[in-house]
Amino acid sequence: MTSSDARLRAERRAPPKGARAPAGGDPPYAADRGPKATQRDVYSRFIPREELSSFASWSFGDVSAASGASAARGEPEAPLDPAQQHAQELRAARQSGYQDGYRDGLVALEGFKQSFASQTTTQVGALVRSIGEQLDALQQEMARAVAATAAALARQVLRSELAMRPEAVATVAEQAIDALLLSARHIVLRVHPDDHALVAGHSADAIAARGARLVSDPAIARGGCRVESDIGLVDATIDERWRRAVSALGSELPWQAADATAPAPRPDDPPPELP
Repeated sequence: MTSSDARLRAERRAPPKGARAPAGGDPPYAADRGPKATQRDVYSRFIPREELSSFASWSFGDVSAASGASAARGEPEAPLDPAQQHAQELRAARQSGYQDGYRDGLVALEGFKQSFASQTTTQVGALVRSIGEQLDALQQEMARAVAATAAALARQVLRSELAMRPEAVATVAEQAIDALLLSARHIVLRVHPDDHALVAGHSADAIAARGARLVSDPAIARGGCRVESDIGLVDATIDERWRRAVSALGSELPWQAADATAPAPRPDDPPPELP
C-alpha cells in the first residue's frame, strides 16, 4: 500500500473538527465506532486494489433502442382518436399532393420552355427571311429606278448634244466604215438627208479610201448611219447604239419612246429642256 492510500484511509476515518456523536445511537464516523467498525465502513465504501481479480470497461449503450425494445415488450399503444387519425391522413394526403403537383409543374414548365424556344426560333427565322427578301426586292427596285433615271438623263443629254453638234455624225460614219473588214466590197453608207452634206464634207477622205458610196436615206434617224457591204452590215443608227448602251445599265428605255412622232432635231433648233 502506498503512502497516498494510507493518507486517504486516515482522512476517511477522522471525524470533522467539532463534530459530535448523536445521543443514543452509533457514532456516524468510523473513528468513533472502534477498529471493527472502521474496517467495515472502509470496505463498504471502496474495494482495495489487492482484492480485485479482474475487471472490464463498461460503455453507455443506445438508450433509444432500449426504450424502443422496452416499449415493444410493453403494452400496445392505444388507438388514435378518429379525428386525429383523419387529420394525420389529411396532412399526409396534402403533402403527397403538393409533391406530385410540384413535380408535374416542373415537367410542364420544362416543356413550355422548350416549346416557347422552338416557336420563338421559328418566328425569328421567318421574320429574318422575310426582311431579307424585302430588302432584296427593294434593292432590285432601286437599281431599276436608278438605271431608268440614268438612261433618261443620258438620252436628254445625247439629244442636246446632237442638236448642238450635228457634225458629230461624220465621226460616227468613219467609225462604222472602219468596223468593216478590209476585204469588204460594194460598201454603201446610208445617212439621213439632213446629215448628207455634213458627212460628205467631213468624211470624204475616209469614204473615198474604202471606195464607199454615200446615200441619203430618210429611214435613218439623224445622228446615225448604216453601212452595208457584200460581207456584212454595220448598224450605227442612233436607235441601235442607244439600245446597246442602256442594256449595259439593265434598262430597256427606247430612244424614241417619249416622242416617236416628233421631227428630227435641226441644227438651228434650241436644245430640249431636261425634265
